[in-house]
Amino acid sequence: MMAAERIEKLRVEMRREGIDCYVVPSADFHQSEYVGDYFHAREYLTGFTGSAGTAVITAKEAVLFTDGRYFIQAEKELKGTSIQLMKMGEPGVPTLKEYVRKMLPDQGVLGFDGRVISMEDGCEYEKMVTAKGGAIRYESDLIDRIWTNRPSLSKEPAFELDVCYAGESVEEKLARVRKEMEKVGADWHVLTTLDDIGWLLNLRGNDISFFPMVLAYSLISMREVRLYIDSDKLGEDLKARLVRAGVRFFAYEEIYREIGKLTNTTFLLDRARMNYALYREIPGSVAVVEAANPEVMFKCRKNPVEIANIRKAQMKDSVCHIRFMKWLKEHVGTERITEISASEKLDEFRRGQEHFIRPSFDPIAAAGEHGAIVHYSATEETNKELKPGMLFLMDTGAGFYEGSTDITRTYALGEIPQEMKEDFTLVAISNLSLANAKFLEGCTGVNLDILSRKPFWDRGRDFKHGTGHGVGYLLNIHEGPIAFRWRGVPGGMPAFEEGMVITDEPGIYIEGSHGIRLENELLVRKAEQNEYGQFLYFEPLTLVPMDLDAIVPEMMSEDEKRMLNAYHKKVYEEISPYLSEEERVWLLEYTREI
Repeated sequence: MMAAERIEKLRVEMRREGIDCYVVPSADFHQSEYVGDYFHAREYLTGFTGSAGTAVITAKEAVLFTDGRYFIQAEKELKGTSIQLMKMGEPGVPTLKEYVRKMLPDQGVLGFDGRVISMEDGCEYEKMVTAKGGAIRYESDLIDRIWTNRPSLSKEPAFELDVCYAGESVEEKLARVRKEMEKVGADWHVLTTLDDIGWLLNLRGNDISFFPMVLAYSLISMREVRLYIDSDKLGEDLKARLVRAGVRFFAYEEIYREIGKLTNTTFLLDRARMNYALYREIPGSVAVVEAANPEVMFKCRKNPVEIANIRKAQMKDSVCHIRFMKWLKEHVGTERITEISASEKLDEFRRGQEHFIRPSFDPIAAAGEHGAIVHYSATEETNKELKPGMLFLMDTGAGFYEGSTDITRTYALGEIPQEMKEDFTLVAISNLSLANAKFLEGCTGVNLDILSRKPFWDRGRDFKHGTGHGVGYLLNIHEGPIAFRWRGVPGGMPAFEEGMVITDEPGIYIEGSHGIRLENELLVRKAEQNEYGQFLYFEPLTLVPMDLDAIVPEMMSEDEKRMLNAYHKKVYEEISPYLSEEERVWLLEYTREI
């Protein structure tokens, strides 16, 4: 069934329910960025496979909102459909809320599945609908009515992350959270985001491809933790461990009934990380304290055990990438290598490392013009052969018990055109400029993003995605609340603190020709403290050469060359002890001074 047929079937259900406008986001019941197969409702409806986007359907129009990472991909995947692409952030393009407000008639009815809409968004829609004298229908999942072969919810088993990796026991983490509850006078803490629950309970799962999390909700009081989960996913040893920490088990869906029984009490909840349907079940007698989940900042600041483990994970992954880079350089043009087979080769190197679990996200392996699609995913139909004269972009990651990695490298396959070399050099300059920042405590990613953008803006260029994101410890690879962005975000960003991990990943994307991105993970470290305050700097965790075959030294200032040479010196010194003699000789050439 094509997108047009599915949209028409949805419109039939909308008319049956008296709904004028229906919103279909990309989320699950927990506001996750990446979701399990059951929750691919927006993809099912529209055919757009990107991880971020929202469809809005009315009686006569169907539109898809997505951001700059997906413009090229969305245009291709929506071609031939009646769905209009709304390029978020572009001049003349309304925001999602502005569009819904415009399309919803007076006294109109707005519909959505309230479990996949955040409390924050749902409350905004409430105000909008009330102003128009209309109503909201949030109780029914209309997509479920038309998706006849919808996948079932995951039944995959969960597992415990031992304290030797987590650095803190569940009891210790609960004590920290309960202190925050005491500060705001909360009797209960409502926790619905999977990474927050996973961090708090040292619990990991297999319910989302690549992302080791388990579907669950939790209600936390000063005496107990109620965990709403399919308990069949938990082994007896894991159950016993959680029971000792004060955890009681309930059926996954039961939270919608249980939360309504907690009357005359005070809840701590995060409106951006709780779904609207659950919020509507809270009794009127409950006082609500709205604040960010304390787990958000707790897990953002990695503890000393986590940091030590992360360095080990990065070392393992850097060894794999260097071996892969050597193999690629030596074999391209002499045997058939494709995007998919190259990605499989890198995974082969990773599987040889101790404590490897699985890739930490869906890999991007993009040759030639595919590199211009920011979140390209190779399929058997698009699987391009790697040939000399191309650039090959690989954005991949690995999940180890010691943590998650996220790295992008772009490789020159043989001799490439001068234009591609100049673009590559510009991206390298941008990456190094940000990575070498020294700054005062109190700075955020909004303050520092200019360091990566300036080399682009000086040349009248830019890239349409954030420069970097926080990284979870065997959780979400995109972990808030820190990021590098030149535009601020609602509510602002927290200042950088020692122990935070963030990526640095500028890029260039030339449609129909090539794409380049260079991504390293950075650890926030303390520098000197003096009369001006506490200074901070970034330690590079990713230790893989930037391909010197694609660098134009004449484009770089002496300071920029110094930064690249210093980075490559560190790569060689730290990684070479783990390599064979042949690999060390090769690495020495690719980390030579320029």
